Amino acid sequence: MQDVGQPVELGVSEFVALLNQTLEYAYPNVTIIGELANLRVSKNRWVYFDLKDELSTVKFFGTVYQLPGPLEDGMLLKVKGTPKLHNLYGFSVNVQSIQPAGEGSIRRAADLLKAKLAKEGLFDDSRKRALPYPPQRIGLVTSKQSAAYADFIKIINARWQGVNIELIDVQVQGEPAPAQIAAAIDQFNAQAEPPEVLILIRGGGSAEDLAAFSSEIVTRAVVASRTPTLVAIGHEVDLSLAELAADQRASTPSNAAELLVPDRKGTLEALQAVTGQLEQLGNRQVQMARTGLQQQLTDMEQAIQQVINHRKQMTQATKQLLSALNPEAIMRRGYAIVRSNGKAVRTVNKLAAGGIVDVQLADGGFQATVKEKK
Repeated sequence: MQDVGQPVELGVSEFVALLNQTLEYAYPNVTIIGELANLRVSKNRWVYFDLKDELSTVKFFGTVYQLPGPLEDGMLLKVKGTPKLHNLYGFSVNVQSIQPAGEGSIRRAADLLKAKLAKEGLFDDSRKRALPYPPQRIGLVTSKQSAAYADFIKIINARWQGVNIELIDVQVQGEPAPAQIAAAIDQFNAQAEPPEVLILIRGGGSAEDLAAFSSEIVTRAVVASRTPTLVAIGHEVDLSLAELAADQRASTPSNAAELLVPDRKGTLEALQAVTGQLEQLGNRQVQMARTGLQQQLTDMEQAIQQVINHRKQMTQATKQLLSALNPEAIMRRGYAIVRSNGKAVRTVNKLAAGGIVDVQLADGGFQATVKEKK
């Protein structure tokens, strides 16, 4: 056993192993805040960078999948990782997570990511979809303990009834927030019958508080959602990348509820007004129809009477014509019908002297003998 106070003799590998055991026991992970320097990516996979302050510099090692988005030297970062002494490359911190820190760096990181995603067309209006109005099923992603959740539920219930709201409770700030939010979006979309619309909401806060909704993982999850999305983060002046990627943005969580469903009271009043207008319109149409029908009946009666009068006139004229052409009427004027052998004699050529003819007058007849033809 080595005496206390005596120098410890170790091989290089032994020393590295012992130091790593000590670091793993004493500092299984650390979170370091510092200014980014010497950022470089190797083989599109490995990431190397330093964090520094006025007095010191610490090296970091990780993968591109741990980057929250595009970064640049000079940004203030909060990096969580595990201290390690590598056998060949010396001391560094193996990265577990990276977050921009400080309002300026957070906004700069968001601007860089915004430019990257805009170049890919993820914010284009052409890919925006209309939201169902009003929806019957809503998928809500937020913190159940937040004021934003309470306000949203209160306004939805006050304005409309019968909306089924399914909540996935997530952290809305801090290191775990982006992964939880993205996983909740994926979980809703993986359902056999997903909701009609997905809602992401969060109340106001600092730029660091709202940073999760401008992360690349959350923004891409919103873009990839098969279900239409509505996002409302912070106050009206706040604008996250998730809101830019969403199918529709609301200025606040309360405004999101107002955009989703109509106001029941206002809708009832509008329906009553429309009903009154329809009744008035119906009454006017009925009155107009009655007036038009009465006019049609009058016109028909007049037309029928005209036809009857015309028929009477034609009948009278026909009677007069028939009366004028009636042989009896002719004979009453002094004419007679002469028949020979029962046939009317139309010409003297049909008669012979000494022949017998029948002569019919208006009031009777007689027979006569033809003495001569003239």
